[in-house]
Amino acid sequence: MELLPVIPFQCNGRLHLLIIIVDDYFKKLICIFKLKSGNMANYLDPKHDLVFKKIFGERPHLLISFLNAILPLDTVIETVEYLSPEMAPETPTRKNSIVDVLCVDNLKRTFIVEMQLYWSNVFMSRMVFNTSKAYVRQLGKADTFTLLQPVYGVGIINDVYDKVTDEFYHHYQIVNRENTDEVIEGLEYIMVELPKFKISKWEEKQMAVLWLRFLSEIDENTKKVPAELLNDATINEALSICEEVAYTDSERIRYDEFWDIIRTEKGLIETSLHEGLTKGRKEGLAEGLKEGLKEGLKEGLAEGREEGREEGIEETNRKIIAGCKKSGLSIEQIIDITGLSEEQINKLSNS
Repeated sequence: MELLPVIPFQCNGRLHLLIIIVDDYFKKLICIFKLKSGNMANYLDPKHDLVFKKIFGERPHLLISFLNAILPLDTVIETVEYLSPEMAPETPTRKNSIVDVLCVDNLKRTFIVEMQLYWSNVFMSRMVFNTSKAYVRQLGKADTFTLLQPVYGVGIINDVYDKVTDEFYHHYQIVNRENTDEVIEGLEYIMVELPKFKISKWEEKQMAVLWLRFLSEIDENTKKVPAELLNDATINEALSICEEVAYTDSERIRYDEFWDIIRTEKGLIETSLHEGLTKGRKEGLAEGLKEGLKEGLKEGLAEGREEGREEGIEETNRKIIAGCKKSGLSIEQIIDITGLSEEQINKLSNS
């Protein structure tokens, strides 16, 4: 009996060993497939637009698990119905918008879920705009206001926008500023800053911790998945959707191109902000010194920083738009990436 060299190969993202034995007596090949222990899959980042939508935009049971885990709901979600993520305007002159995931549950509550890779001030404005649009669209001409149900905007942000506190979970409502217990029902917003996520703050919310760990820890550099994630059936299914072998060649090309655009956009923003702040400081300092007053220096620095920052952001957006158009992206895709309106994009393109 002869043992041929062992041949390693991958199947469903896991490493197997093919052992071939030649039996001289029976003249047969005996093939043994042996699974090697341990997880050897190559993963894609679930925060990527393509992967995120496959997980939460195509599999309602995963979306239900995620929303029930992180939202402060009095009644859990039992079923959801996906709606078109393209929120077309009622008239052509009004703004069109596209969200990552849009659905309504068994209680007619609406949920808009957005994955934001880096912070932009227009993101919050876009979230308010889209949730307000969804809220208004609940009623037909003959319907009464009593039929209105809450709309929830969920933003998962792979960046830090609140630099004052170390809180990663932010719940916004319309409240009376003098008495915050008085709440106007209708619109609620939940923003999660993934870089600030700490397990110790949510130990009692096991499923929420697993989902946020999944979004925070899994990416192309993942070599070994934590046992806590593998041992949960729901998270394990989400992991399988992230496995590289589950994607076609064309999807992998789209995946890589998206990251290229994001990296370029982030680099341009950081460079332009730095240049804008530097220019603002110089102009502010010059103005302050010219006046020769301490108060004038403070005001000059503040105004200079603000003007420089605005100029830097505008120039960055102009470069991003030009790069997106050069890559052949549609106006809807550019809106989704930049958070700008079509009118703003056209204005910057022509300036």
